Formats: sequence, C-alpha cells, structure tokens
Amino acid sequence: MSLHINAKPGDIAETILLPGDPLRAKFIAEKFLNHSQCFNEVRGMYGYTGFYKGKRVSVMGSGMGQASLGIYVNELIDDYRVKNIIRVGSCGSYQKEVNVRDIILAQSASTDAAHNKKIFKSMDFAPCANFNLLLKAHNYAQENNIAIKVGNILSSDTFYDYNQESWKLWADFGILAVEMESNLLYSIAALKKVNALSILTVSDSLVTGESTSAQERQCDFIQMMDIGLNI
Repeated sequence: MSLHINAKPGDIAETILLPGDPLRAKFIAEKFLNHSQCFNEVRGMYGYTGFYKGKRVSVMGSGMGQASLGIYVNELIDDYRVKNIIRVGSCGSYQKEVNVRDIILAQSASTDAAHNKKIFKSMDFAPCANFNLLLKAHNYAQENNIAIKVGNILSSDTFYDYNQESWKLWADFGILAVEMESNLLYSIAALKKVNALSILTVSDSLVTGESTSAQERQCDFIQMMDIGLNI
C-alpha cells in the first residue's frame, strides 16, 4: 500500500485511465470493464482493475488540480509500476472552432503553475504527450470516424480567475482549451520515463458560454473513454 492508495502490489495494471472525477472512474469500470475489482476507496478516490477486450487495465480518479493528480501519479509509478497513464478528462474551449463535446488530444500542455519553474530555476520546460500513444489515439479516432483536434492546451492552477479576460492571451497563441492536470502529468511522465497522454472532451466554452451538466461530464463523454481504452 502507498500513502494514498489502498492497493496491494499487483492490484493495478501497467496501463491506467485517469479521469479527474472518481465517479467517472466508477462509471468506466462498470460500463466497459469485465471482472472489475475495486482496489481503492481511500478519500473516495475510486480505483478499479478489470479486463477490456482481454487486456488488463485499471482506472482511477485523480481529483481536481495538479497537486492532487501529482500525488496519485507519483504513487502509481513508484509503488505500483504503472507504465502508461491516459488522462480522460474535461476541458473548457478557448477557440471558436473548438465546440462543446469536441475531443482534444493534448499534444503538449502549457501552464500558469510554478512547479516546473521551481525545478528549472525559472526557465521554461515544455512537457509533451508520449508520441506513440498520441499517434495510436489519432489513428484510432480517424479509423472510427471520431472527430478530434490535436494541439496545445493550458493546465491552470486557477479555476475561478478574477481577471475574466486573461484566457484571451492564451487563445491568441493558439491554446485550444484549459483544464487543470495535464502539464504536471506530462512532466512527471518525462522524469520517470513512462508514457502519458491526455484525451479531453470539451465540457464548456469560454467563447460562447455554452456548458454541460455534471451528469453529462460524468457519464456522457463516451468517445474519449472509447479512444483511451482502445489504444
């Protein structure tokens, strides 16, 4: 057992899907996995291992924000030898051509957080997705007629930004959307030599103001789950 995951060695597969919402993890396990077993309920952060098309796979919530995700990703890699981490999360669009319910493959992840600046002494580090996972996701989506967009996203440490115009600077530089986890995920994966990819569904738009409900975010973003499981 690690500090925050109540699983025994061997309980977690080498490949894990990592939604932010633990109830989305539960939904994925119940809808997609065969013979799934719950390996974690600590702090309500549900984790399950089962089989998808004969292959062993795990799914677990990461919580909201990079601080929460960082705890689980470090323990999954260091204590449970996870090799492939696929985030399946939601994001907010920064571009008029990126619509609610569109799927984004995060090629890279910018951030307004300071974790990498501390490590690199104020220099910039540009963390990217694993290319093989990105390519597999791109090819699977094309083969199955799933519309996707690929590009740079923003991982923000602030959900309620008091400067309501600040997102427009990121948009001007081509950032597709904002979420709160991928930059640190990609950074940890780079350091620890594992594979990581974020597959995101647009849940709301800062351009149009359109948004989805909590129930939709938990259960209706099926296509990104399908991509994540099939790569």
